[in-house]
Amino acid sequence: MQKFYKNAMIGLLCLLVVSLLVGYACVRSSYTHLTLLPAAESALIWRAEQDSDRSQNGRSPVKLVDAGATLSFDFTIVGGVVNYPFAAAAMLFRDRDGKPALVDLSHYSAISFDAKCAPANTVTLGILTFEDKVSIPGHFETYRLPSAFFSCNETWARVELDLTRLRTEEWWLNAVKLGLTKQAYKLDKVSKLNFGTTYQSPRDVPSRVQIKELTLTGRDRRYLYLLAAFLLLAWGGYALWFFKAHARALVGALRDKVQRDRPLVAYQQLSLELHRDKEKSTILRFLATEYANPDLDADAMVAATGINRSKINEILKAELGYTFSAYLNKLRLTEAARLLAEKEEASVAEIAYSVGYRNVSYFNKLFKEEYGCTPKTFRNLRDK
Repeated sequence: MQKFYKNAMIGLLCLLVVSLLVGYACVRSSYTHLTLLPAAESALIWRAEQDSDRSQNGRSPVKLVDAGATLSFDFTIVGGVVNYPFAAAAMLFRDRDGKPALVDLSHYSAISFDAKCAPANTVTLGILTFEDKVSIPGHFETYRLPSAFFSCNETWARVELDLTRLRTEEWWLNAVKLGLTKQAYKLDKVSKLNFGTTYQSPRDVPSRVQIKELTLTGRDRRYLYLLAAFLLLAWGGYALWFFKAHARALVGALRDKVQRDRPLVAYQQLSLELHRDKEKSTILRFLATEYANPDLDADAMVAATGINRSKINEILKAELGYTFSAYLNKLRLTEAARLLAEKEEASVAEIAYSVGYRNVSYFNKLFKEEYGCTPKTFRNLRDK
């Protein structure tokens, strides 16, 4: 059993180390990170574009200043011409051929960037997404535009927005004939990120908005599911191996123990040559023939053999390394083990009585201390 426990411990430690390494790799991989600004470091291909109310006969000019290290645009909101004057700059996603593309940002739950506005402004971030059964490819006015507001001033400040809590404007829901409660959206088909003015933006004042260090972060839970599956299979497999190997090792250990105890069993003749001394021979023969007597104790043996108690214990200790009680129990339990293995029809209680025990519970206790399992388990293991 020592060899089994050593191998089991080595296997456990190896499995623990592998689990920690796989766990670290999966958890780390589950934290997703996507850089879009600076453009040179972007993992996605995009092209900057500008837009304003001029497409609706307004007069608000807008001009892209930078679309590399930052996304910067100048504009002047001119009021009194259209109902909702605006200016905006967007990051339009493209494929490798330069054509408009829909990208999957569903694994990201937050967006962060540095913003600077001159003068102070309230800006909106909108994420243009293709809505199945609603949007028409290429007609951006039919795309859903969940958005969030943020404030900025003439000092660079970090902005962090929750991508799971964006709001869809009422005018769009009304335009595509969706109920006002239809706020649910997906980010698996994103066309562009849009930075635009709001009704609180300064009017008739030359303005600038600058965005830099834009990144998206989130969790890809597929790695966590993969980790859970790995741990379940790895530790489940180890547990299955442990129980099966433990049973095999226990069976082998029991067989070895029974084999080693063969010289002590009551049914085996004791060699006279091993015990030339008359007192030794008398003690061992007496125990070999009377062990099954439930009334046998040290006093009974003293009365029957005429050898005093101290001499009996001295001889047994020197000869076999046992006291009287320990040797008597050894004989009885070894014989019980043989009977359990050979007489399947006999009950545990019958075997206990046949080897000299009146109390079955006491017999079970002693047997478990000797063999590491109950008599019933011993019998089942021996049958394997």
